[in-house]
Amino acid sequence: MKPYEEFLLNKSQMGGEHGFKPVFMPSFLFDFQEVLVDWAVRRGRAALLEDCGLGKSPQELVWAENVVRKTNRPVLLCTPLTVGPQMMKEGEKFGIECERSRDGKYRSGARIIITNYERLHYFNPSDFSGFVGDESSIMKNFDGITKAAVTEFMRTLPYRLLCTATAAPNDYPEFGTTSEALGELGYMDMLNRFFKRDEKFCRITGMGGQGWRFRGHAQRDFWRWICSWARAIRKPSDLGFDDGKFRLPPLKMREHIVAAARSRDGWLFDQPAITLQEQREERRRTLKERCEMAAQLVADTGRPAVSWCHLNAEGDLLARLIPDSVQVSGSDPDERKEEIFTAFQSGQVRVVVTKSTIAGWGLNWQHCAHQTFFPSHSFEQWYQSIRRSWRFGQEREVTVDMIASEGERGVLANLQRKNEAADAVFARLIELMGNELKIKKNLNKGKAEAVPLWLLSHRKSQTDTPSTTAIAAR
Repeated sequence: MKPYEEFLLNKSQMGGEHGFKPVFMPSFLFDFQEVLVDWAVRRGRAALLEDCGLGKSPQELVWAENVVRKTNRPVLLCTPLTVGPQMMKEGEKFGIECERSRDGKYRSGARIIITNYERLHYFNPSDFSGFVGDESSIMKNFDGITKAAVTEFMRTLPYRLLCTATAAPNDYPEFGTTSEALGELGYMDMLNRFFKRDEKFCRITGMGGQGWRFRGHAQRDFWRWICSWARAIRKPSDLGFDDGKFRLPPLKMREHIVAAARSRDGWLFDQPAITLQEQREERRRTLKERCEMAAQLVADTGRPAVSWCHLNAEGDLLARLIPDSVQVSGSDPDERKEEIFTAFQSGQVRVVVTKSTIAGWGLNWQHCAHQTFFPSHSFEQWYQSIRRSWRFGQEREVTVDMIASEGERGVLANLQRKNEAADAVFARLIELMGNELKIKKNLNKGKAEAVPLWLLSHRKSQTDTPSTTAIAAR
């Protein structure tokens, strides 16, 4: 093979449609879940963008079981760190056989192999017929090498499923990385088709700070394109089903502004922290006051709680101030992280102190209805963190205490702006998706063809008279 042809082959995705009619559809799925799984199995390569608590785990397991039964080969299911044990319990709960592996080794005849993204390099894609990415938005947080490794692993697999909660507001690059991993448009192809560079009017950021905005009249085409390979819902009624048990409890957001013990150097009064350097200095200057407020709020309830932090110093101080708390930090071994989170879920640990980057994805903490949070500019970290508790299946009102200093009021305002933008983005996505589905449904109704009488008589005369071809054949 010529070097250039070999280069193209190594870069190419396995094209074509690879779906099939489902061979396994258990009764434990809700009606809307069954519809989504049926569509994803028939398509073969798909993305399910579902809000937290809508049951992505059983959908992923049923999809994987369908692929195993169809191909008689295993499926690899990747989860964020510490979510593996939870996924194993889901498999036991629903009677779907799973096996966990951290080193790429598993027993012969294994069906669904569960690992975490950081362990992907231990596995060979040629050993699997399908891949499931749980909380797949975590891919965009990886460095370029790891993100490329995930896409490369999936590149030649005919069956691929990526599942995540709704993306961050206006985070269009996330759609590009998802599309590329599924074998649709590549990341840069997506940007070039639907967007153009614009430094002054930046709708999305990336590419080393380059700004991108929609091309003229391309926005609707962009969302229609996403509808061709993804389904997005925030609640069952988005697909026309009854919300039933899928109703969120009340969410109480409380803001607490603490006063710093000392003013910023050179200032008599606290001023808003504008630059990143000022915001970092503000966070460190008010560390003690913020942690003391969080500890007091958690101690007052006596109920399970999560105290989120960003800095190691914040986590260390919170762990000292909250007597019955356990800290989980990035330096802890994976086994200890999983052990503590499992103990927290079972009620053996009352308060967990940790970071969003460690426990912000995939974990189900409906038993906990209280969180404290130090705000940052990352909407996704904030959204994913509070949704560990404020999710479908939670039966109590969830209280989230946002603790900031006087200089961080701008950070709180920015989070609120991003929250409103996220609601607008996905309301638009779901609206367009609903319109596209209605169009397809109407096109597939199979209306009877209205044929003029003169054409009917012409057809009849043709069938009564032998054709020239038929006569010649005789």
